[in-house]
Amino acid sequence: MSSTMNIEPAMSVPVKNIIFDLGGVLLDIDFAKTRTAFQAAGVANFDDYFQQSYSNPLFSDLEKGLITPTEFYDLFRVNTGIMISDTEIESNWNALLGNYRKASLDTLSALKKQYRLFLFSNTNLIHYQAFMEAFQLQVGAGHFNDYFERAYYSHEMNHRKPEPASFLFITKENKLVPGETLFIDDTLKNIEGAKEAGLQTLWLQNGMLIEEVLKPLMNS
Repeated sequence: MSSTMNIEPAMSVPVKNIIFDLGGVLLDIDFAKTRTAFQAAGVANFDDYFQQSYSNPLFSDLEKGLITPTEFYDLFRVNTGIMISDTEIESNWNALLGNYRKASLDTLSALKKQYRLFLFSNTNLIHYQAFMEAFQLQVGAGHFNDYFERAYYSHEMNHRKPEPASFLFITKENKLVPGETLFIDDTLKNIEGAKEAGLQTLWLQNGMLIEEVLKPLMNS
């Protein structure tokens, strides 16, 4: 089953497939908590390394799976000059991860009856292990990836948003028509990359929840 809704830019092609971002869409994220934690550890200029819409090469390589967590910890100390332990770096880095939005997860279950659902997250092995463990603690039933036909993580793909090629990789592998595919993300830069790849897009801004904005799709 398919439907149309008021996506930006408005398009007349029905939506048949939906690709979701994770952080800020299905899982609460607070980048300030990681910034504050690293600043307390002595990394005064943490924003030069990582922000919601920017990752320097060290963090980008981690998100593309080009370096291991152990290599990341070592390079982090070299780059920042701050001699803190692997455990402290891991804890500070994971501080940004919040709670799953359970009502949003319920919405996925409803949408799955009508649409092909996928996930595409810029993440890394450190965060992946943390939010998968959090899912078991907070939700406790099944596996997070089971909400989707396929879940794509940048550190496994060696691609990351907003590269248009990353979106085309997913559409090609799953035989999706880009124009029939809706991509939802909370970061404008990623939305722009998806648009360049020919996808319909929905920028989920602060205060917006998928259980509210996707009602037109569920009521079709």
